[in-house]
Amino acid sequence: MSGYRTLPVPDGLDGMRVDAGLSKLLGLSRTIVATLTESGDVLLDGRPAGKSDRLIAGSTLEVTIPAPPQPVRVQAVAVEGLVVLHEDDDIIVVDKPVGVAVHPSPGWTGPTVVGGLVAAGHRVATSGAEERQGVVHRLDVGTTGVMVVAKSESAYSALKHAFKERTVDKLYHALVQGHPDPIRGTIDAPIDRHPKHDYRFAVMASGKPSITHYEVTEAFRSASLLDVHLETGRTHQIRVHFSALHHPCVGDLTYGADPVLAKRLGVTRQWLHARRLGFHHPADGQWVEFTSEYPDDLARALEGLRAEG
Repeated sequence: MSGYRTLPVPDGLDGMRVDAGLSKLLGLSRTIVATLTESGDVLLDGRPAGKSDRLIAGSTLEVTIPAPPQPVRVQAVAVEGLVVLHEDDDIIVVDKPVGVAVHPSPGWTGPTVVGGLVAAGHRVATSGAEERQGVVHRLDVGTTGVMVVAKSESAYSALKHAFKERTVDKLYHALVQGHPDPIRGTIDAPIDRHPKHDYRFAVMASGKPSITHYEVTEAFRSASLLDVHLETGRTHQIRVHFSALHHPCVGDLTYGADPVLAKRLGVTRQWLHARRLGFHHPADGQWVEFTSEYPDDLARALEGLRAEG
């Protein structure tokens, strides 16, 4: 749906919020309506309307709905450092290097895991949106480590279901500033987009349920190495949760890390690594696990901290 609409407010929507009323009138989600109001594309009697403004029966709504963006196509480009840890007829498990996105997206011109696999002659499932075919979970561009991509359509369905039902074991190693107290715990705090910064997320009462389990495995003078198990898989979840506790990942300047410490350790991105991934193999149901070693930059930072005593 795109274009311009002029709509009289019916009696039944009198007093209703703009976002709820437009959702009913046009069949759009409240999230989309909120985006339209923020961009000034919703007018109420000729004046820009906020999502929480109230509708008045008989008033006129004017809505401009932009055309949907064109799909971003996968570019088959070789990716340096993309290592295949395992491959069979159904899945391909890779070790993702830093600076690589999982799939294409608007505004991203760098390398992608999907593009790298296609360039290397690997087949991926055709299920999913065109730009993310075979993708059943993601890692941030600045996060390294193990991830799985579906090759067969049956594997895609089975793995998507497994991630949704939280039967996948996702172990991350994170180096965070300071010393979390207690040294073992669970962070249960909803996450949503940051109200002021589009590229960031934050703990918000309006967010989606987000659960992170952690345990300190090694403590240093200025930082702690953690085992982190994700129960949910929200965007930036680990980074947001530990930032909210005032223990951001070392090097994660986006979420409040100390740039002096990052520079001293030679870390130019968040110290966060997808260490192990375990799941029931979609072909036979057998439990399988795959592990990724630390890349050089993260390993050097740890050596530096250990040398400090």
